[in-house]
Amino acid sequence: MTNIRRYFQTGNLYFLTHVTSSRIPILVDNFDLLWRGINTTRAKHPFDLIAWVVLPDHMHLLINPLQCDLSGIMRKIKLAFSAKYREGFGLASGRIWQNRFWDHGIRDQEDFNRHLDYIHYNPVKHGLVSAPADYPYSSFREYRAQGYYSDDWGVQEQIVLEGLFGE
Repeated sequence: MTNIRRYFQTGNLYFLTHVTSSRIPILVDNFDLLWRGINTTRAKHPFDLIAWVVLPDHMHLLINPLQCDLSGIMRKIKLAFSAKYREGFGLASGRIWQNRFWDHGIRDQEDFNRHLDYIHYNPVKHGLVSAPADYPYSSFREYRAQGYYSDDWGVQEQIVLEGLFGE
């Protein structure tokens, strides 16, 4: 059994990384099931989804869990997706996700900005697209529409982000 203890503070934002078992690339192809799992969990255990990106074998979320248990939220999202995925493919069992998840409590505005940029640049970093705006499975377009990013952000020059992001 693990000795991991998660520090949770009401009102704090958290950057999370979830990886599929053996990095099987199933998330983008089944994005509708994952999104349904996220929204089902949000309806029962409210949390603010600040930013997100879903890649073939992992996802990053930036959330405010409000009054809910962070581990409980993530467990429910993963279980909801796994159940629908197994049902859709006629699987009785089998691991879908790696055990646990990686989390980081956001410390300040600079830390928030760095993690927000990391989320939105991640599809470029992994070679899935050449511009963040071209990737449909992230919150980048919402932030660009609000003026947070320019149309060519992440295109003109490579974005270098330092830190640990749970990959």
